[in-house]
Amino acid sequence: MIALNDPAPTFALFGQTRTAARPEPGLYLVATPIGNLGDVTLRGLEIIAGADRLACEDTRVTAKLLQRFAIKRRMTPYHEHNAEQSGAALLADLVAGQSVALVSDAGTPLVSDPGYRLVQLALDAGIKVVPIPGASAVLAALCASGLPSDAFFFAGFLPQKEQARAARLQELARVPGSLVFFEAPHRIAASLSAMATALGERPAAVCRELTKAYETVYRGTLPELAERFAAMEQVRGEIVVCIAPPPAEAAASAADTDGILAGLLAEMKPTQAAQEAARLTGLPRRELYQRALELKDRS
Repeated sequence: MIALNDPAPTFALFGQTRTAARPEPGLYLVATPIGNLGDVTLRGLEIIAGADRLACEDTRVTAKLLQRFAIKRRMTPYHEHNAEQSGAALLADLVAGQSVALVSDAGTPLVSDPGYRLVQLALDAGIKVVPIPGASAVLAALCASGLPSDAFFFAGFLPQKEQARAARLQELARVPGSLVFFEAPHRIAASLSAMATALGERPAAVCRELTKAYETVYRGTLPELAERFAAMEQVRGEIVVCIAPPPAEAAASAADTDGILAGLLAEMKPTQAAQEAARLTGLPRRELYQRALELKDRS
């Protein structure tokens, strides 16, 4: 923790030492690089260096970031196994009017880590919560995958047991967007096989070691990727799997379309009804609007 009489906190950037202002009281969720330390943001460095307390998932991992940017300060471990005890101490500091910076091992806090519990405690206590955006393995993988990104669902890690994994994939099969998963290297072959069984021939991408020296993106259908990874002797590194949305449903019949429009027209104007019907059926909005006007005239 930084005391009020301590020297001004600093960090080094491009060989120059910069002074970090102490942030206002509150909980700051600071995204850190997922691999390449050059991806850290200037604002993130200022908050990490200047906050009264720095809470991190693993002090050994965060120490590498601090060393790279010449930040000298103490760290408070906050992880799955000490969240209750450490969270209470951090909350006491927040209530006392201090600033707390929370970082995970890599990427954005709260994504597959216990940070949300501290956020809940802070919000319940009326503490300001401030996101400091930056690197995210989910978004980096989705961008590199070449798959649709207008709608996606992040599903975290799949269950390890075969039956539970299959059940979870069946639940996700009809999600109308791309699916994004984290996976461990020793489970990736089995997971891809289960994905191929549950989701079929969907295009997918396996993104490994994003932003690091051995960054690799494998693209293909799920069966192709499952076969490829099954043949590998050993897989290493952090992995994100992206899967394309389910195939579009068969076009609605004229009777189905009229039924949808009739129901919408009971509550909406023709313009709004056509827009909503277009979203539901995938048919052109202009055609649906003309049909809505015809139905409206008949009623």
